[in-house]
Amino acid sequence: MTANNRRVTKPLGGKSYGHIPHLPGSRRGPGDHHCHEGQARIATEKARDRHDLIIVQEKLDGSNVGVGRREGVLYPLTRAGYLASTSPYEQHWRFSEWVYAHSARFLAVLRDGERLCGEWLMQAHGTRYALTHEPFVVFDVMRGEERATLLELTDRLAPYGFTQPWVIHTGPPLSVPSALAALHRSAHGALDPVEGTVWRVERNERINPNGSERAWRVDFLAKYVRPDKQDGIYLPDVSGQPPVWNWRPTYPVTHE
Repeated sequence: MTANNRRVTKPLGGKSYGHIPHLPGSRRGPGDHHCHEGQARIATEKARDRHDLIIVQEKLDGSNVGVGRREGVLYPLTRAGYLASTSPYEQHWRFSEWVYAHSARFLAVLRDGERLCGEWLMQAHGTRYALTHEPFVVFDVMRGEERATLLELTDRLAPYGFTQPWVIHTGPPLSVPSALAALHRSAHGALDPVEGTVWRVERNERINPNGSERAWRVDFLAKYVRPDKQDGIYLPDVSGQPPVWNWRPTYPVTHE
């Protein structure tokens, strides 16, 4: 199913994805902020207790996009929550076309009111990729501000062939130097140095205060970006050069 509303609106009523706070020492851009020092300690130094699980993944450098489902209709979105088809940038309306070309897969994964969020790697921003997989990499399934755990996300995506960010580590806290040491290579074909890593902190919490039953949930995310990382150096607005494409579709242009 396709979304036929091409007006510049936010079909889900807000942003598709927010900004992940930075760990200490991470390079921040305009509008970025640090995570709480307690969160940084939990992620990289000392867990609260045995109910914390620290997951570290390769950070990807593309365009943050999403696909929402409402009343059975798919909405390919930019990070800000607008229809990707209304973007002035080719990479976004190519994403919209790609979603509809793969609509059966998205409809199979998404429940009504949810959205898949990920990185669209069609165009090089600050990192070039020799992609060995499709150009969309999924890092979250969300309902409002709630995220599915990585295990649930993986279980739901796996039957339909979606790609996820490389998991560098799962277990106790992992220091920034240890995480960076694992990035001597990229699992996604980065031709330039990998820009950084993302920490997902999940917690096994009681379902109710007086009960013994527990469930896993995503507590918080944090990221580290290399201090020498330069944003968007391959984008024409920055480089003054033609776009650098990591991937190009084989079908003709249909955007109006």
